[in-house]
Amino acid sequence: MPERARDDAQLMQAVAQGDLHAFGEIVRRHQAWAWRVAHRFLGDEAEAADIVQSAFLRLLDAAGRYRHEARFTGYLSRIVTRLCLDRVKKKEPLFTDTVPDIADPAPDGREALIQRETALAVRTALDILAPNQRMAVVLRYYEDLAYDEIAMALDTTPKGVERLLARARERLKTLLCDQRDFFAP
Repeated sequence: MPERARDDAQLMQAVAQGDLHAFGEIVRRHQAWAWRVAHRFLGDEAEAADIVQSAFLRLLDAAGRYRHEARFTGYLSRIVTRLCLDRVKKKEPLFTDTVPDIADPAPDGREALIQRETALAVRTALDILAPNQRMAVVLRYYEDLAYDEIAMALDTTPKGVERLLARARERLKTLLCDQRDFFAP
């Protein structure tokens, strides 16, 4: 079967049998997504790269234990999520004034300044959230994962994800309104 035609579960079976080309294909397909999740959660490019490297090493190590009934993306998101949550338990979050993937259709100077200030306000508010709430927001609103996929990644139920997101939205609303009042002339 040609490499491109193989689905992730088949690639994982091949990896379990020692096929490093199959592992390379898994990495090629999913490393950008894993990095985006880690970077949006942690706010640091180098730490995100470390998380992704660790995630794929864990994936390689666990290839023989991968259950093919589970969706591969859910399996990988669980690994990335656990690593990110473990990282924030070990240290304080880094505050950054950049947010990845901002489309720039050449706004004027005033609009660019507003966008940067908005991005900074959102990043700062996200960093204040509890880690599980922040990861739920990243996976749902930035990566568009379904509630059941987020539940698998966070080791909770879809109803638990609903509650996490509801609390996160309320907290973000409060934080962002407070910031807007602070920056108002």
